[in-house]
Amino acid sequence: MDDDPAAQPLADATLPGPSAVPIAAIFALSFAAFASAASLRVTDPSLTRIADEYAVTLAVASYVITSYALAYGVLQIVFGPAGDRFGKVRVVAWACAASAVTALMCAAAPNLVLLLVARALSGAAAAAVIPLSMAWIGDVIPYQHRQPVLARFLTGQILGVASGGLLGGLAADYVGWRMAFLFLAAWFAAACFMLSRLMPKLPAPVLVAPRAGDSVLANLATNAREVAGRPWPRVILSIVFLEGMTLFGAFAFVATHVHTQYGMSLTLAGSVALMFGLGGLSFALASRWLVRRLGEAGMAAWGAVLLGLSFLSVGLIGSRWLPMAAMLVAGLGFYMLHNTLQVQATQMAPERRGAAVSLFAFCYFVGQSVGVALAGFLLHYASMGAVIALGGAGVMLVGLRFALLRARWRPST
Repeated sequence: MDDDPAAQPLADATLPGPSAVPIAAIFALSFAAFASAASLRVTDPSLTRIADEYAVTLAVASYVITSYALAYGVLQIVFGPAGDRFGKVRVVAWACAASAVTALMCAAAPNLVLLLVARALSGAAAAAVIPLSMAWIGDVIPYQHRQPVLARFLTGQILGVASGGLLGGLAADYVGWRMAFLFLAAWFAAACFMLSRLMPKLPAPVLVAPRAGDSVLANLATNAREVAGRPWPRVILSIVFLEGMTLFGAFAFVATHVHTQYGMSLTLAGSVALMFGLGGLSFALASRWLVRRLGEAGMAAWGAVLLGLSFLSVGLIGSRWLPMAAMLVAGLGFYMLHNTLQVQATQMAPERRGAAVSLFAFCYFVGQSVGVALAGFLLHYASMGAVIALGGAGVMLVGLRFALLRARWRPST
């Protein structure tokens, strides 16, 4: 099979256009993606409250982010094949139901150990939502129309990233950080209900049965080998791991940085993430124009530059209000880079798209968990601003390297 990411499988010619896909399906999946993304960011501005309540250091409190991201990443390799086997939208609905339960467990956790366990279970439960939604869109939307449709779907994820921090900050300041998880539980439950009602109206999924005689682990290994055995998917998986590691090691501490450095309330500090989301929303609105104007390599290159410079300015320039503007630009830059990677992920292995996109998400979130843990370790030796700046420099180099590779890539056959 041709490894060129822009090459179209013959099956794409038979797929319906975007107008043939129910708008309600994209909305419902985006609605679920909101809660999944918000769950990851909801504890960012609450770290100081969690650290105080459980009498631990900020670095130890940051494990509530790491545990979620690590479980989220690891479970990708299970949910991807499950989506191929049982139907992607069906598995997303199941995941939303489980996520509602685990969010309630987070709200009720009496100590840090149980909170970490509940956060890990939350990450495991939510792991199916965004990757399998993307894979389903890849199944029903031809490649040439896919990037704008993915951008519309990602509006939910973008708003979730933005609102998660704000929700966490508001809860921590006014009603207690645990209340944020009650809100997320209700949102996940609503998403499950919507998807369950929609499933009978959607096109029948093409199910991929496991190989006869293979165990679950053997099938997982086979899926991973089939995707990672190709040159271009190896590039995409490596780049997205490094993107997650460099960016979110820095991003996880931005709200805490502006809170401790400038004395901002946790609500205001959490709204820094809202600015990041608004920048991403501007990308979603302008994505069709940007794709036509810049192309995939140009999108990645400019996104990397905007993203890196934004985090460098937050870490190195001592200004109270600069982080707000910088995170707005960073959000635009991030989705220019990451959405380009996501489109590539949907085309890595069209015959096993759920497994391929989930392997992509696995690398991305394991990279995030490594990045947050590494950033927490570096805080013992460097200032928070220096750690944020280091992450900005790293993600800019990673994104520019991907843009160069994408511009040079040619079909292998």
